[in-house]
Amino acid sequence: MPHNVEIPDYVIERIMAKRGRLHVFDKFDPKKTALVVIDMQNFFVAEVETARSICPNINKLAAHLRDTGGTVAWVLMSLADELGGPSKWPIYHDYFFTPEKMEAHKDNLTEGAEGQKLYPDLSPEDGDIITNKMRFSAFIQGSSDLDEQLRARGIENVLIAGTVTNFCCETSARDAMMLGYRVVMVSDANAARYDEDHIVGLTTVWQSFGDVRSMDDCIGDLLVSY
Repeated sequence: MPHNVEIPDYVIERIMAKRGRLHVFDKFDPKKTALVVIDMQNFFVAEVETARSICPNINKLAAHLRDTGGTVAWVLMSLADELGGPSKWPIYHDYFFTPEKMEAHKDNLTEGAEGQKLYPDLSPEDGDIITNKMRFSAFIQGSSDLDEQLRARGIENVLIAGTVTNFCCETSARDAMMLGYRVVMVSDANAARYDEDHIVGLTTVWQSFGDVRSMDDCIGDLLVSY
């Protein structure tokens, strides 16, 4: 099942006190908007019910953006070029894992490995962006070419979806905002292993980095053709 959680009252109160309104943005031109789907790969999704459950919402939002002239980008974590090869992120692998966990993490996220592939319930199409990253954030310098590809298409607005909410999705949202994109975290198209982690990611972004909207809210209210 997807996360069924509410933003804490104190966060709502803090947002209202800070800017006097709940939502950051009123309207996005779909033609200048990209849905950026983060790390929806076999290794991260197959055994996590909350991550599997958001696949229909991601597909629906992706189809709506394509139909209205927007862009869909699938971003995959890739941490080695070949099985047994060196890590692209040694500081993370050397210090934050046991040796056994490190090997499993790196091997499953090696370019071309089954774990590194997009989860099969998702529906990429010709014309979508498919790119790799090698850090939590898809937008931090040197992690991927996503920023360059989006700017080449005239993208100004980014909808963030994927897993996990409070790691790669949140850090990508933060860095996208820092680079000048208008950012929305799609609440029911993001997932974490635990509800508490999901809420932490959403509330951090909502207070200072971007908006938080549901998929239906994005389709029915936010994305308006000009």
